[in-house]
Amino acid sequence: MIGDSAPWPLGKRNALLAIAAGGLIAGTLDLIQASILFGWDIPLTIAGGLLGPKAFRGGVGTYVLGVCLHFFIACSAAAVYYTASRRLGFLKEHALVCGLFFGAAVEEVMNLIVLPLSALHAIGPYQLHDLIQGLLVHMVVVGLPISFSVRRFAK
Repeated sequence: MIGDSAPWPLGKRNALLAIAAGGLIAGTLDLIQASILFGWDIPLTIAGGLLGPKAFRGGVGTYVLGVCLHFFIACSAAAVYYTASRRLGFLKEHALVCGLFFGAAVEEVMNLIVLPLSALHAIGPYQLHDLIQGLLVHMVVVGLPISFSVRRFAK
């Protein structure tokens, strides 16, 4: 039969759809909010995590690298949530609460692990207002799109 020779089994397609939808939506919302709050050169800062301070003098290629890295991180976060949801069913059942907590966890992993280990070695000190704002924003624009995409597309 024609439909039987699909290149990817349904489960893998659902996984890729859940991860791609969550990562792309979260990445887009996060990049827009970061650009509004911190300026449209934020992809240069993201690229600086890999290239170091010389990224701030970069051109279009460095800017594109920053955007690609940003979406790689967002899709990686979605893949982590998806993978965890295979074992922990409550992540799909309670997408609102779990998504909010996951967004906060993503923010903390970025602040406490990724940024200090990056080529920029960003370790603070951070102002309380910035920490709270970062938590709230990531809870909504990163955690929720990922959790609801996994709930919607992952069967």
